[in-house]
Parts: sequence; structure tokens; C-alpha cells
Amino acid sequence: MSPSKTAAAPVETAPLPARANTTGAHIFAGALRRHGVKVIFGQSIPSALFLVAPEFGMRQIGYRTENAGAAMADAYARISNTVPVVTAQNGPAATLLVPGLAEAFKASVPIVAIVQDVHRRQTDKNAFQELDHLELFRGSAKWIRRVSELDRIDDYVDMAFAAAASGRPGPAVLIAPIDLFSEVRREAATERFASLGTFPLDRCAPDPEAVEVAADLIAGARAPLVIAGGGVHISDASAALAALQEAGSLPVATTAMGKGTTDERHPLSVGVVGYFMGSRGRTRHLRSLVTEADVVLLVGNRTNQNGTDSWSLYPRDAKYIHIDVDSQEIGRNYEAAVRMVGDARLALEALTAALGSRDLGKRIAARAGVEARIGHGHLAYEADMARLVDLDQSPVRPERIMRDLDSVLTPETIVVADASYSSIWVANFLVSRKAGMRFVTPRGLAGLGWGLPFALGAKVARPDAPVFALVGDGGFAHVWSELETARRMGLPIVVAVLNNQILGYQKHAEKVLFDGYSDVCDFTAVDHAEIARACGCDGVRIEHPHEFLPALQAALRSGRPTVLDVITDERAYPPVTAFEDNQRLAY
Repeated sequence: MSPSKTAAAPVETAPLPARANTTGAHIFAGALRRHGVKVIFGQSIPSALFLVAPEFGMRQIGYRTENAGAAMADAYARISNTVPVVTAQNGPAATLLVPGLAEAFKASVPIVAIVQDVHRRQTDKNAFQELDHLELFRGSAKWIRRVSELDRIDDYVDMAFAAAASGRPGPAVLIAPIDLFSEVRREAATERFASLGTFPLDRCAPDPEAVEVAADLIAGARAPLVIAGGGVHISDASAALAALQEAGSLPVATTAMGKGTTDERHPLSVGVVGYFMGSRGRTRHLRSLVTEADVVLLVGNRTNQNGTDSWSLYPRDAKYIHIDVDSQEIGRNYEAAVRMVGDARLALEALTAALGSRDLGKRIAARAGVEARIGHGHLAYEADMARLVDLDQSPVRPERIMRDLDSVLTPETIVVADASYSSIWVANFLVSRKAGMRFVTPRGLAGLGWGLPFALGAKVARPDAPVFALVGDGGFAHVWSELETARRMGLPIVVAVLNNQILGYQKHAEKVLFDGYSDVCDFTAVDHAEIARACGCDGVRIEHPHEFLPALQAALRSGRPTVLDVITDERAYPPVTAFEDNQRLAY
């Protein structure tokens, strides 16, 4: 998108097919296509909708479980900046949407969920799988409604997309009785043109006076720092952030969700800061760059526990400039000297323009020293790695997998990860090649099982991009079944399973806290490569470090869904600050 663009372009659609008997399913499908929907993540329900969807140019992505389907839709939204649709049947199927929608809700990702309900004549009669869906989704969606009249379908679909894509994005749930999809419209409807399927839907600029005050603070700061969060990706504001970084000679760090918003090879790019800045942390030696900052610009940053290392990392005496589309997030944990409420991209562009009229001599004079400090910090990290980690050992160290993966990354590669350790391995040990490169991790609620469906949703959104997923054997066990989805839907992704036969983060945290661990932390041996082959995908078992890179390269070339089952060291853990120098982990 052009940096000067202030609103999403309407999605071009062909005229709707003419028909004599238009049902509720046709109205739903026409409304979805009007909003630019090209795929629907769903199993077989609502059947009437899926049967007519091809007439409207929409493809069904048939998941195996609803929780995975919601995760696919989440990643699709993050990669495409369009609002996806996921569907489910009433009752138990609807309940399985909750985890995926809750992750999207916390991560500010827009999704429209269409949930089929019981027949209108059977409401409150204990019909099969009847449930109070309005109450079910109350904690995991920003908007929940039930449509019960045929002539209101367009109204409610429009409201759902507007709710999902506007303001702070998030999931919207539209509940529709099964008989509504089959009811025939008797009267001609007014043609509609609104297309609300891209986000941010309405870009709102911050108060110009706040922009001027922020520019003055940055220009006069002794040691300013920008910390970008996932809101920069949601706003498609990476180019605007890069322009501010260069114009203001500003060092830029990111949260885990903000990773990829900067080109991490830029001399002013710090890397990811937060709760994994211990030994082997890429930003370990740059902690003081955060703690000594006197002006901190937070952009789309929730200042949550992990991103702030349990609120111990960010300086308490700094002046904070906070940019966020949600005014309630501004100053939540760090009082804001300047509140810039609005879209991240417009705010960053306005701030860059305002800096252009300031005397930036202080910033320009300090730039070489700041760049040298960041460069020395990254070199010290490389020295730590050479000293602390044997990359040639067996079982394989995850750091070796990340080094080999990093060697083949391109700016177009999409890397996704499961929660827990997988997200940290990716965020810490890989290097973003451009501003706007995508690393997709479930950091909203950080539940296990997101890695594989994230990869599938990302591949649907960007079929030409290489998609790699890193998962642990614990998380992968939640969603093995979606390997069949990958094969059936023709989605050639590469999944590396860190097979250490333990629930890693849980076991290590329990050892640190209690000097023991519960029985569930240890697994029996599973051959994930064999599971992949049983599903009709490719599967490769890797037991020695030198086997990984050629297997990865072959998988990326193959055009087939592939699982690389890597036998890894169960004692390997990422540079979590809370684990630093803890002898209980030297078991």
C-alpha cells in the first residue's frame, strides 16, 4: 500500500449471478463476496452456504477441527490484511472456535465467524446441540449478534465486518439459524456496494498537537528508543516505521509480535527485547539500551508481561510516547507523557513529517555511536553462541536448526511458530530481511497447537511464498490431523518438529520453581515423520545436525507438505531471563 493512502481500497467484485429463487445462503454468499471474501474456512456447516459458495467465486478450506480452522483464519488475516471468515455448527463445534478467537481477540486480529444455530422454531426447546452462543463467545469476541430475519442478513454481515476491521480489530461472531439459509426471498432487495473486508478499515490520525509535542521530545532526547509491537503489522505500518527510523536516526527494538516490522540488518535495528534476553539472547548485551532510554516511543505495543520481562525491563523514569488505536492501551502500564491515539501508520507518518521541521543535530551526532553500540552487542551475541553452544552435537540443538533455517531465509519467506519455546527460538535466532517480513507467532494467549494451522492459513493467504513452521512435539500433537488438510487442499508447507519427548517449557519451569516436575511433562517416543507419511505427506526423520539443512532445502523445493521430525536435546532451552544461571536446569 502507498504510504500516503489513508483508507483501504474497495474490493473489486463481478456482478452477482442472477437467480429466480434467492435463499438466505445466496444472500450470505453475496454479502461475503461483496466484502472481498475469497476463501471460507469451514467444515461442512452451514452446508447450504458451502453449496452455493462456488457460484460466488469462493473456495472452501476444509479444516479437520474448528480450533485449527480459527487459527488458520487468524494467520490468513495477519498475512493478507483482509478479514477472513470461519464457520462452525452450533454446540460443541462452536465451542472449539473459542480458543482461536480468544487468541485473535488478544492479538487484535479481525475474523468473522459464522455459527449455524438451531431452527428458529426449535429455539429454547432443548434442540440437538442447542447452546447459548451469545454467552459462549462473550469473552473471546468484540462483537456477537444473532440474525433471525432474511431481510436483515446483509445488515448483520456488514455490521460484523465493520466491527471486526474497525478500531482495534478483533473477532466478530454472527449466529444464524439453520432454516434461515434455506428460506427464499420473496421481494427484490436493494443492491449494496459497501466493501468492508480489508483492515484497518478506518484510519484515524492522532491529535496534531500530540504529534508536535512528541516530535519535540524525540528531537531533544538524550537516548531515545522505539519499541514496536504487533500493532505495526496490523496497521501495515512497517514502511512508515522504517522511514521514521532513518529520518530520526532512531534505534528501533520490537516485541515478539512486532518482529519483522524492521529490517534487523539495519544498523539501528536492535532486535526483539523482552523476557528472553538471557545468555544466548541476541539482545542480551543491549539491555542497557532499553533501561537507560530517556524517551521511549511505544507503537502498537501492549506493554504486556512477556514483552517487558515482567515489567522489569522498561525504564520507570523515562518519558513515554504511546501510539495505539485503542486509547485504553495507552499508558496502561507505563504512564504516557504523550498520548497519540490513532492508526499506527498515520501516526508514524505524521511524526516523521514533524521531525522534518526540528533541529535533529543531536540525533545525527549520536547516530554513529548508537550504531556502533548495537553492532558490538550483536557481535557479543555471536561470540556467546560460539562459546556456549555446540552446534554439531546430537541430539540436535534447536539453535543449529535456526542457524540453518536463517541461511536460506528470503525476505518473502513466512515463518510461523507454535507457542511456548518455538516462538522464542524463532523470534530470537532468526533475522528479519526487510521491514514487513512476516514472523507469525501466537502471542495473544500463547496456547499450544497453533503452529501447523498458522502455516496453512498463511499459505492460503500467500500461495507463492515459502512457509515454514516450527513446532514442538507437545503442540504438534494437538493438530496432527491437519496434515491431511495440507495434502487435500494442496498447501505445500514445511513443518519442523522439535522432538525432545518432553513438554519443554513446562518441565523446565517446574524444575526452576519446584526442583521437580509432574509426570505429564515426559512423553513416550513418537515418529512424526511416519505420521506425515501415513497422511500422504512427506516425512523425514533427522537425528544428526548435518542432516537438517539438506532436508530443509529439499522440502522447500518439493512443492509438497513435509514434516521434518528432528530429534532434539531435551535439555536445550531458549534464553529465558528467568532461567538464567539456574543450576536446576543442569540435569
